[in-house]
Amino acid sequence: MTTTAPAAPTGASVPATVSAPDQVRVLLVDDQAIIGEAVRRMLATQPGIEYRYCQDPLKAIDMAIEFKPTVILQDLVMPGVDGLDLVRDYRAREETREIPLIVLSSKEEATTKAEAFARGANDYLVKLPDPVEVIARIRYHSKGYLALLQRNAAFKALAESERHMAEELSRAADYVRSILDPPIEGRVSTTWRFVPSASLGGDSFGYHWIDDRRFAMYLIDVCGHGVGPALLSISAMNMVRSMSPQEASDPSFVLSRLNASFQMERHNGMYFTMWYGVFDAATRAITWSGGGHPPAFLLGGPEMRLLDSQGPMIGAIPDLDWASVTTEVPEGARLILFSDGAFELQKTDGEMWAWEEFVQFMSEPPPSGVSRIDRLVEHATALQGSDQFVDDFSMVEVVFA
Repeated sequence: MTTTAPAAPTGASVPATVSAPDQVRVLLVDDQAIIGEAVRRMLATQPGIEYRYCQDPLKAIDMAIEFKPTVILQDLVMPGVDGLDLVRDYRAREETREIPLIVLSSKEEATTKAEAFARGANDYLVKLPDPVEVIARIRYHSKGYLALLQRNAAFKALAESERHMAEELSRAADYVRSILDPPIEGRVSTTWRFVPSASLGGDSFGYHWIDDRRFAMYLIDVCGHGVGPALLSISAMNMVRSMSPQEASDPSFVLSRLNASFQMERHNGMYFTMWYGVFDAATRAITWSGGGHPPAFLLGGPEMRLLDSQGPMIGAIPDLDWASVTTEVPEGARLILFSDGAFELQKTDGEMWAWEEFVQFMSEPPPSGVSRIDRLVEHATALQGSDQFVDDFSMVEVVFA
């Protein structure tokens, strides 16, 4: 234990949670030097206790801010300051609001005790009590306060970590968005919407002309959330982009190649679903293959058709082959690709939006001047009562002239 003389006011304004004490610190505020010496002697034999005495009550708050005690002992009757007002003043300052305060008073009156507690005192002792009791109460209140400081520090560190993670995920989402293919117009026109969830999923998508007649389009959804799934999704997308025209023209080959390259045991247990199709402008047909992915919607003709996935997810089982299916595409038809984040929505009543309801909604023509995607985003936001999606919302609409 160390004893120091009263310090002059510093005027500092440092929150108690900054440079928090790691041991018991006792500040005594009392105008009687004899009380200061008596308390000093009480604590002199106690290990792990630092003591400071403030004889001038006008300097008490400044000293508390500078010393950062884990408990304050304070008299009520002092010259120039009402002790009860000083109790209130501690609680009015952010730096001293939570510090435990034990009132030392010569008064045993119930009304005085009640007023002391009403203004923020934590304890009340008639001075001077037995040293054993004083030390026990000092250690008791200090232990609780130190635990509070540690909890606050942990919460602050957690909040900072969450803020940093949110910033990283936001930057990752911006990066994913920046490398997605821009909308195009012509023989084939495209539009899309990518709404990343707060935790960022593993969605990516793309399309490109393989040659003068064949047009590739696909959507990838990696399991899980965070930067890892997003990077895996981008890696898979880049592999698709790098394939030769012959390779990219065969949906079965594309999925088999990706499955061989992204086995989940080599990628931290991650797998993904995918829908990949190729439109042949000469024959007006789409050949597609899907791995565990929701079906694409083909709108054109009397009713909407579902182009289902024919195979399992990508990366789960080695040495698999995926089958391809071909269907005709009417003039002016629309193909809609999407991730499960577009329809797996929890409604405000706690129920999940039914798949059948989603299919019905997408089959209905939107109002004039409103795109299907924008209409869905608005409807999904209303269903879940929030514009924050639990999973990435990805949707691509392809129009064939």
